[in-house]
Amino acid sequence: MTVSYDFTGQVALVTGASAGMGLAAARAFAAAGASTVLVDIDETAVRATADELAGRGLDVLPVACDVSDEAQVAAVIATTVSTYGKLDAAFNNAGIMMPPLKTADTDNALYDRVLAVNLTGVWNSLKHEILQMRRQQSGAIVNNSSIAGLKSGNGRSAYAATKHAVLALTKCAALEEGGQGVRVNAVCPGTIETPMVERMIAAGELDRTASATNSAIPRLGRADEIADAVLWLCSSGASYVTGVALPVDGGLAAG
Repeated sequence: MTVSYDFTGQVALVTGASAGMGLAAARAFAAAGASTVLVDIDETAVRATADELAGRGLDVLPVACDVSDEAQVAAVIATTVSTYGKLDAAFNNAGIMMPPLKTADTDNALYDRVLAVNLTGVWNSLKHEILQMRRQQSGAIVNNSSIAGLKSGNGRSAYAATKHAVLALTKCAALEEGGQGVRVNAVCPGTIETPMVERMIAAGELDRTASATNSAIPRLGRADEIADAVLWLCSSGASYVTGVALPVDGGLAAG
């Protein structure tokens, strides 16, 4: 994290918290003083993340959860509230990528899985976070969309569909819940150096040089740069910001 925030006394929740942007955000929230709930489908990985952060004296709670399962998500929110008494901030980050396939070449089983995690997972998380924040009359939520939620591309149409839909959910929820003291925004990352992106590069599905030079800032983004944006959107510094789709992409969306 390159800037400082104070979340002392607050409770934050991050899905997909064991790697990449989720891990960076979880570290940032915890380092800023928040009691941080780490949510991930990989129980071993999320417990390892929790051990790392707890070893630095930070207050974290690891929870294994498949965000595509509403009952599991509801249980995570219930555990959060029973442990800490409230929920102040959430980053709905959990998501999966797909191979570069065109619409007609995409198997429906893959389509269903991408939608289950990337869209239904955000729906489930957003729904149950809002229900708690309504009771408090306060809270800030950030959904992780993508540059693919702002621009069309050739291939990965199912992935892009979920990321466009996340922005629609974000805007609708922001309009619905502003009067309840709940803010809802989204970040739209460009190509960020994460384990998922490294796997795509290794598989020949993504060209590092081309991805860097397509942006106004000619490099890949860092996960901590996404975390900075998330924490700002959840902070008092963004108290009048809601319904926003914030590109954090080095200028890629501007082209």
